[in-house]
Amino acid sequence: MRCPLYIEERQVIFMKKPELLAPGGSLEKLKTVIDYGADAVYIGGGAFSLRVAAENFTPDEMREGLDYAHERGKKVYLTANIIPHNDDIEDFEKFVKEIRPLGFDAVLIADLGLFDMMRELAPEIPIHVSTQANNTNYRSAMMWHKLGAKRVVLGREMSFKEIAEFRQHIPEDLELEAFIHGAMCISYSGRCLLSNYMTGRDSNAGACAHPCRWNYSLVEEKRPGEYFKVEENERGTFIFNSKDLCTIDHIPELVNSGISSLKIEGRVKTAFYAATVVGAYRREIDRYFKDPENYKFNPAELEELCKVSHRPYTTGFYFGRPGQDAQVYETSSYIRDYELIGIVTGYDPTDNTMTITQRNRFFEGDEIEIMQPMKPFIKTTAKNMYNESGEKIDSAPHAEQYVKMAAPCPVCKGAMLRKKRV
Repeated sequence: MRCPLYIEERQVIFMKKPELLAPGGSLEKLKTVIDYGADAVYIGGGAFSLRVAAENFTPDEMREGLDYAHERGKKVYLTANIIPHNDDIEDFEKFVKEIRPLGFDAVLIADLGLFDMMRELAPEIPIHVSTQANNTNYRSAMMWHKLGAKRVVLGREMSFKEIAEFRQHIPEDLELEAFIHGAMCISYSGRCLLSNYMTGRDSNAGACAHPCRWNYSLVEEKRPGEYFKVEENERGTFIFNSKDLCTIDHIPELVNSGISSLKIEGRVKTAFYAATVVGAYRREIDRYFKDPENYKFNPAELEELCKVSHRPYTTGFYFGRPGQDAQVYETSSYIRDYELIGIVTGYDPTDNTMTITQRNRFFEGDEIEIMQPMKPFIKTTAKNMYNESGEKIDSAPHAEQYVKMAAPCPVCKGAMLRKKRV
């Protein structure tokens, strides 16, 4: 579907519906985000990916994930966006030879040397230039395009105004990708040495320890061991702790700036998180494109995004340079108002019951919500609960416990049950 893009001169350019790009930290998450509406998924292998904390993919899992996506008309991109050192070069050549025949739709690269190797060793695979390459001006993007890049991933430091200007200066066939939701980094396009310096874990090789979330005090040079609190509250201060990015209520601005791919951060997040976030953005994007002229944001989708573990939300740099309110000074903790309590493994239409595998404790009588792919969630009450032996139970306290219970309507395998934390 195409939508009109209005720019200041009142010229009208017709833009394609942007791709919704979701994180796939594991095979389970890849399948989940596709089921919940993602157009494409980005994943990492065992090496060269900037998320070593993610489960990542073996070659066999890559094949299965690619087949699952391609059978449904979706795409899979492989991240290889570390900042490499000399001893990475030989291994990267082996890596490319291993992944070349698998059928990836693109590979994300941040380094010019690895870009050159990809062009040489697998010229048929499109290359997307990672945000780690600091893509914040159109001349840089034009140079990457001349070298053969199909897409550049914009730095998080860009505003809607800058992105629209960016789009007007670059070739029409060069795609732009931008982050629209998820964790923010205090460093420029994620290029940080704080973790490496303090813990020996290199954030530019995917092993960030997130020291920006820690509690800090002040030490004067000539008074070693004497700590002065820079207090925000009695727990201390968290001076580097960014809020999470959220743009669910700015779909028109995202589309009208000329972004080709809307990217959700979170390869180390849970499948529950990914399903909730992808589902909310999918519905809101589709709502906008159904009737752009009369579109109104649905606040219920922001409420959905508040049901996953998150820090307070911000729009980042999209409306200009963030102020002091873009940081969280009081705590490094997440907001966790809801929790996943079970996954549906089967539904029996003869007695209208669902079988679930428990993930967190719940009780008969609890108000719960059932999430299903591409459908609004359903509110219901946990009742008529039985264990694997067919015995009536009034709670499900054990991890991975089998529970059979009444369903309010037919539900699909893989549906997720959540409840409000108390």
